[in-house]
Amino acid sequence: MSTASGHTEVELTWLEGRIEQWIRFGRVAADRVVNRRTRIATFRPGAVFGLVRWTSNDFGTVHSSIAVLAAVDPGAPYSTHPFVRPGGDLLLRIDGWPKVQRALEAIDAIEGTGIDPCDVAPDHWRHVGSQLAAGLPFRPYGPDRHAAWLRRRALES
Repeated sequence: MSTASGHTEVELTWLEGRIEQWIRFGRVAADRVVNRRTRIATFRPGAVFGLVRWTSNDFGTVHSSIAVLAAVDPGAPYSTHPFVRPGGDLLLRIDGWPKVQRALEAIDAIEGTGIDPCDVAPDHWRHVGSQLAAGLPFRPYGPDRHAAWLRRRALES
């Protein structure tokens, strides 16, 4: 099942202090407001984006997660993910606020080097996800690693 446009759509809901879903990074191709609390962000095939989801109730945080996904080409295999239609290539998924916070810090560190997180090597996101899930430190991503990724990508295309 794919969207009519062949793009990946992400439904984002924002009810302050209750349900907050936002795109942490990514190049949004189109943005459609459904109502004052919901919008749909659309990504072209191949676009990488970070989706943060947080939910609370009267007693505190119920759920928090971050996922880094790559939008897929129409007809390509994909992983399903909540609020992402049809789904995407899941590069990282972390649940639980302490680990989500570490993933957000990793994104901040990448941005601090002047690199856009959407351009980071997919293998790095997988590495960060597996290390965080295991409670282990992960390698930093900097200009040298990024240059190596760009050379590898040029060879593969």
